[in-house]
Amino acid sequence: LSKLAPLPADELIHKMPKRMPLHRTDLALELGFLIANGFMAVEAGHMNKIEALAKELSRYGRALGAGERVNRHAASLLESARKNNIAALKKELTATQRDVETDLIHLRDVDLAHLISLGGWIRALEVGSHAVQKKYSGDRARILYREDIADYYEGMIGSLDPRISMRKDIDTIRKIVAGLRHIMTLGEDGKPSKEGVEKIAESASEMAKQAMIRIN
Repeated sequence: LSKLAPLPADELIHKMPKRMPLHRTDLALELGFLIANGFMAVEAGHMNKIEALAKELSRYGRALGAGERVNRHAASLLESARKNNIAALKKELTATQRDVETDLIHLRDVDLAHLISLGGWIRALEVGSHAVQKKYSGDRARILYREDIADYYEGMIGSLDPRISMRKDIDTIRKIVAGLRHIMTLGEDGKPSKEGVEKIAESASEMAKQAMIRIN
């Protein structure tokens, strides 16, 4: 994402209800969004957002059963923000995601670990693609053209427990990702296009919308 700065994250806000999601699938996707938002806040130098982010990470971590380690990372995030230590903040955010996913795998919730990653990718793609739209160049656009990543997430969603993968919102995301895999494949000339970036941005926005749908 650093190569696509400035990032219009504040123009693409998804307000999450104060009430926590009832379903762990929704918790995992939203946690992925939160972690991605953390990286973007750090990239933009918005240290004033870190305290609220750390509190939310702790809440979601506890709800997913990884509260102890997330609390430690949240404390480190606050300390690094006070010191304006960008490198340490990025390291802590990466470690937060890694440790939550590891805890979930140990709890045999591999699907939720995958969903955290999916949520983060969707949010990053949404903001990154809109950043390229605002300031287009072939080199910036090329960063978005990662059909290998789209292929990975399409397969990953297909491998989820059917109770998750067949949810209407998750299945819709899978279909969008399948379409992105083709959009992100460069043509014979090997060049991206403004039209392709526009389609990627539209697809990413729709995926983000679907990812924020909660099952009550």
